[in-house]
Amino acid sequence: MSPSLTGKVALVAGATRGAGRGIAVELGAAGATVYATGRSTRARRSEYDRPETIEDTADLVTEAGGTGIAVPVDHLDPAQVAALVDRIDREQGRLDVLVNDIWGGEHLFQWDVPVWEHDLDRGLRLLRLAVDTHAVTSHHALPLLLRHRGGLVVEVTDGTADYNRDHYRVSFFYDLAKTSVLRMAFALGRELGPRGATAVALTPGWLRSEIMLDHFGVREENWRDALVGTPHFAISETPRYPGRAVAALAADPDVARHNGRSLSSGGLAREYGFTDLDGSRPDAWRYLVEVQDPGKPADVTGYR
Repeated sequence: MSPSLTGKVALVAGATRGAGRGIAVELGAAGATVYATGRSTRARRSEYDRPETIEDTADLVTEAGGTGIAVPVDHLDPAQVAALVDRIDREQGRLDVLVNDIWGGEHLFQWDVPVWEHDLDRGLRLLRLAVDTHAVTSHHALPLLLRHRGGLVVEVTDGTADYNRDHYRVSFFYDLAKTSVLRMAFALGRELGPRGATAVALTPGWLRSEIMLDHFGVREENWRDALVGTPHFAISETPRYPGRAVAALAADPDVARHNGRSLSSGGLAREYGFTDLDGSRPDAWRYLVEVQDPGKPADVTGYR
């Protein structure tokens, strides 16, 4: 059965595109009221200069069956975040799910460039966008979330704790950012658990985000065309897949058993029984360890 989140209120911080949008839509599909925040609006684009907007995300949430509310917020600005939480309190009187998905670093990291050669301003900006934003948002939002027992915080990152512990991820700054978010979930779990709430880290697999599809020159409808040049892309998943993972967690009355843990969309699909939009269950992190990293030929048999 699909999860039911009717009457629940969620804040998806960083809901403009990618996993954030997919999470917001799936929370809406489960009946939640979802505040979708970000810096890209129909009136003004962020430095990404991309067409996706938070208003579009909010419309998708409503079309899916929930109530989508778009709020422009720069999560590096504590005053804007405080005003956002005050608005949620004033309009809803509660917050049940907080998703920290703020990122904004695609154009800032340099692949396989050591820290002494990496552009310092870009690296430090990446850390501010990927780490400081999460801390600012949690600082202001958690008192409202803790008002009612059973709240859930999801820290969205790239890589499981096990995988990132043993693998260098892209660059010093990228590695530090993604590992920091994993540790945030652990620390929040220690602080929230005794107070009746749960915090987890969640990683998608190889995500078919808008930016990734553009990178390969494909659309969701013909994404498999990208396999000609990148065969391992066969394990990829839509942004709705981690969205269904968050919806399943938010609807689970025993979600506290996951408190402080590092989780993946593929792992949670096996546990909760949901699928991606095409009915498959891609398990990207197991595939990465067992097939891609050892240099084996691309073959997703048994992995989706």
